[in-house]
Amino acid sequence: MARGVYIHIPFCHQICNYCDFNKVFFKNQPVDEYIEAVGKEIEMVVHAMPEQFQNIETVFLGGGTPTALSAKQISRLLSLIHQYLPTTNLVEFSSEANPDELTTSKLEALYNGGVNRLSMGVQSFDQDLLKKIGRTHTNEHVYETIEKAKQVGFNNISIDLMYGLPGQTMGQWEQTLDKAIQLNLPHYSAYSLIVEPKTIFYIQYAKGKLNLPTEDHEADMYDLLMKRMGKSGLQQYEISNFTLEGYQSTHNKIYWDNDEYAGFGAGAHGYLKGERYSNYAPIKKYIESLTNAQRPILQTHKVTSEEKQEEQMFLGLRKNEGVSFEEFNKKFGISMLDLYSDTIEQLVNNGLLSKDEHGIRLSRKGRFVGNDVFQQFLMGD
Repeated sequence: MARGVYIHIPFCHQICNYCDFNKVFFKNQPVDEYIEAVGKEIEMVVHAMPEQFQNIETVFLGGGTPTALSAKQISRLLSLIHQYLPTTNLVEFSSEANPDELTTSKLEALYNGGVNRLSMGVQSFDQDLLKKIGRTHTNEHVYETIEKAKQVGFNNISIDLMYGLPGQTMGQWEQTLDKAIQLNLPHYSAYSLIVEPKTIFYIQYAKGKLNLPTEDHEADMYDLLMKRMGKSGLQQYEISNFTLEGYQSTHNKIYWDNDEYAGFGAGAHGYLKGERYSNYAPIKKYIESLTNAQRPILQTHKVTSEEKQEEQMFLGLRKNEGVSFEEFNKKFGISMLDLYSDTIEQLVNNGLLSKDEHGIRLSRKGRFVGNDVFQQFLMGD
């Protein structure tokens, strides 16, 4: 049964150099048609399996950039969501946002349409670095937009930051953290740059033109991040996420808990009835399918028991609370220690995992090499 719903808005006014999500330039795109098609997809899927949507807790608008839409388009999208999804018991309704796109009318459209959490892509407070990664906003945009959002009624605001950027110094990162923390927000996410195929950065990297920090330098940045957030009273609850009490991202927790969710929109991914699926990414093909009353599915994959167990481990270990023995047993009818005792013992001995009677979790040392730890739980390896 779906705990959450993800809706993909693939339009952007500016393409960032690091982004590998399904996205297109806003100009000359059939945006209104796309919004109606998303409504059709939601209606079709909810009508076909209403039992899957009885207890949804979250809706998340991602992209692309949902705030690339006009206030009128945002209102239309939100009215379709409420029309076809049972949204009365939502705990959280989030939208991603760009600081330089959020006018008061767009903020009001979001707020009046039920959105109660904003996740803003700030990435850095260093103007030169922002230009380098293809961002168009300024620090003033960030300050003004947060102020406007609060005036409209938003109090659950999160910002994304990035480190390990080309040419980024420790001083620049420290300054970004200072400015971010001074905003006194209830939630922060911070990610290290991953150079993904099909991005501008990947092309530069392949040509040897991308000056990336060393692994040690990046580890120092992560160390500083954890120290500074902790010192400011923000609790780390996942590898990249920090929060005040009561402001954890419920939607993202659905992914880390390895629970099911629906994905709507071009290129969206979902996980329903034990099956992972992805939609057609090209907007024209997505709209065409729905015009012909067909689900726009590109591929599906029935998740095996072994895959579910692996996912429970490497997704769950992202959370500071880790993976619970009891939860694992309840979900799969088998003891985690029966499956992974040697691996767990080895990782505990190496100081990368800690273990108690409740379960296992990454140690502080383990957080620096999380991907290497997760790899150990893939049975094929």
